[in-house]
Order: sequence, then C-alpha cells, then structure tokens
Amino acid sequence: MVLEGKGYFIWKLRECENGDSQAIAESAAQAGLTHVLIKLADGTYSYNINPNGADMVPSVVQALHARGIKAYGWHYIYGKDPVGEANKAIQRINQTQVDGYVIDVEKEFKEPGKDQAAVKYMDRLRANFPNLTLALSSYRFPSYHPQVPWKVFLERCDLNMPQVYWVSAHNPAEQLARSVREFQNLTPYRPIVPTGSAYKSGGWHASPAEVTAFLEAAKGLNLSAANFWEWANTRTYLPDVWQAVARFQWSAGPAPKDIAQRYIEALNSRDLSQIVNLYNPNAVHINAARTIQGVVAIRTWYQSLLTQVLTNASFTLTGYTGSGNARHLTWTATSTNGKVNNGNDTFGLLDGNISYHYTYFTVN
Repeated sequence: MVLEGKGYFIWKLRECENGDSQAIAESAAQAGLTHVLIKLADGTYSYNINPNGADMVPSVVQALHARGIKAYGWHYIYGKDPVGEANKAIQRINQTQVDGYVIDVEKEFKEPGKDQAAVKYMDRLRANFPNLTLALSSYRFPSYHPQVPWKVFLERCDLNMPQVYWVSAHNPAEQLARSVREFQNLTPYRPIVPTGSAYKSGGWHASPAEVTAFLEAAKGLNLSAANFWEWANTRTYLPDVWQAVARFQWSAGPAPKDIAQRYIEALNSRDLSQIVNLYNPNAVHINAARTIQGVVAIRTWYQSLLTQVLTNASFTLTGYTGSGNARHLTWTATSTNGKVNNGNDTFGLLDGNISYHYTYFTVN
C-alpha cells in the first residue's frame, strides 16, 4: 500500500481529544490527514488499553476508515523475546484491523547479537502477513548507528519511516535531505515516508515555519508522504504547529507524471521507441559493463536487456527521489530469467529528457 499525504503518530489515545474516537477522526479529517499511526504494542504487551481493560484502538480505526483515512499500528520492540513480540504484533493486527504496521527500532537493537532477534521477529510477522504493508521507524542518519541491523528490517519492510527529528536545531529541510541521501546508499532502498518533529522538548520546540519547511522538502524530494510525532504533544503545547500542518496542501490536484514513473511505464510497454524518446539525442548511458552514447546505441542496449537479460520482465518502481535536473530511482523486475534485486538508476536531465543515465542492477 502506498501512503500519500500527511499523517500523525499517536502515542496515548486517552490524551488525544479525551480519547473520543469520533473526535480524533474528525480532527484528522479537518487537518487533511491521510493516515494516522496508533501505538498498538510495547514489547510483548498490548497498548492503548483503557483502565477497564477495553481496547481503545478498534473504534478509532473504524472512525478513521469512515472518513477515508488510513489507520496504521506501531510497535516499540526490544528484541529480548522476539517471538513473543511477533506474536503480540500478530494478535494486535488481527484485533484492530489496521491497514499497515510500523516497527519502532531504537537503542535496544544496537546491542550485540540483536540481528538474530530482528530476523526472528520480522520473519514471523511477515510469514503471517505476507501482503500487509510493513514499515521501519528508526534513526534519521544510519551512519550514526551502524550497529542497527538495517538490512534485516528493510529487506522485510515495504516502507522506511526515518525519525527526522531536528531537536535543538532549526534546519528540517537540510536534515531530511541528508537522511534521504544516506538511505539511498543502503541496500535495500525502500520508499521513504519521513517522520518530522512536531513537539516540545525542554526549552526547544518545533515552529510552524519549520513543519511547513519539512513538508515542502518532502514534496520537493518526490516523497509520497510524511508524518509527525506526536499528536497529543502538538495539540496540547503547540496548537499553531497543528494549524500549520493542517493548512499545508499536499496536493492541489493530479500532477504530471514524473520522468521516473514514465521511464518504468516505458519499460513495461516494451516499446523501444517509447523508451528512447525519453533520452536526448546525444545522451550517455553508463552501466557496469560499458558506456554508450546516442539513442541508436541506447536502443540496442534496451533491446538486448528486454529480449535476452530480462525476458518478458514486469518492472515495478519502488521509489524515487530528486527534483530539477536529477533523479535517483530504485526498481525491481520479475522475468522468465529471474528476479532483479535492487535495480538502481541515476538520471541527469536536460530539457526534461535524460542527458546521462547510470544504471546498476543484479540478477538472481
């Protein structure tokens, strides 16, 4: 499932609109939110259960769905009992009927040996929900936290939701751009839906201008969606920040398809003319084997790719970033000759057409 538009994380439902499910859904609708993410579990324990033992989540999920808003669950995991944590996730997903599930991974998974705990948790969860959208929520800069088993989680997730919290700073756009760049250099790459700061912490707090800049940067990077932490904190302490998020128009209507999308459509058409029409006449195409120039040579390369290397392939765009004259995109392709893992392309554009193209992919 592709997420589009604006969203908010909820930690404690009872602190949001006094725990009133209809009021939560109505506030989300008035703010133009497309998705809300609700905490369902902490370790091996259910979360957002009221003092009487009643589950507060299903009524909120139903109220959100009635207004066309997606409801995701999220789960803080520790890795001490990965099977138990996975069983709790399975139980809570079934109980609440959420549209997707976010795994919150933080300092506990920097401990030695937690990669195996990650494998056990994710494999069990994915085996029970092969088609459910799963997302990773963790640190904004993977270079600062190399101990986290990024590959284990991202291989089994569909989305990446880095926590781009600019606490003690005031540069959300720059931090988001860096986060995206760092994740582009990880394998595998997953479409990014970043989580920004919309809260107060000590003497620091996010400002309306900063959350607006964060959303503008997300759109500028061609990210499909973004969300914020955290609903109750914003509503209680920063009402002007809530209003800034609500005023932001994610989409003013259908936008023209990006060249990354048109490129994948052209590959799926298997029409060589449609593919090479995306290129400038003197475009250069660089790949692992060689460098070629000009649309005649590029056409020959694609003919070989589609008829010999990736016979009858079906291409899927898994993510793209960039604006102006640069794009970075990732894709997968299934064909009669096998599956391409982590195809990566970088385009340079001139007058809306490809001027140079670097591609790298592997075939199983």
